[in-house]
Amino acid sequence: MEKFQEFVAIAPWTMIFTWVNLIILVLIMKKLLFKPVLNMLAARDKEVNEMYSKAETAQSSAEALEKEYSEKLSLAKEEAAKIMKDAKHDATLRGEEIVGEAKKEASAILEKAQKEIEREKEAAINEIKGDIANIAVDIAQKVIEKDLHEKDHERLVEEFIDGWGEDK
Repeated sequence: MEKFQEFVAIAPWTMIFTWVNLIILVLIMKKLLFKPVLNMLAARDKEVNEMYSKAETAQSSAEALEKEYSEKLSLAKEEAAKIMKDAKHDATLRGEEIVGEAKKEASAILEKAQKEIEREKEAAINEIKGDIANIAVDIAQKVIEKDLHEKDHERLVEEFIDGWGEDK
């Protein structure tokens, strides 16, 4: 039983040796394990803080770019609206110009047609005068039953035409 009591009994030297071993183990662990782990944790903390800092910088930069782009977009929209307004105005002016030119051309065509009508009217009147003169000469020849000379013929035609114009 003595053998078993050794396992169960409290030995002061064993306790002191165990405590000394524990302290040495803790110091070795602190030197070899805790410092590198703490350094690694500090480095990781620093890296995380830098990442947060970069993320905040990137976010503020993105917000600035977004603001700049929205301003540029609004300016582009305003410019597009201005261009559309100018284009409509130019189109209206061009339309009015085309209508004006068309009216000028129409009035020129109408004037030309009226001159042509007047010319045709004069030609028709002259033709009618000639026909009337021939008819008058024929009638006069039959009435007088004689042949007129050229000068007499022209005189009678002129008198008839003058008289005919006055009757109208």
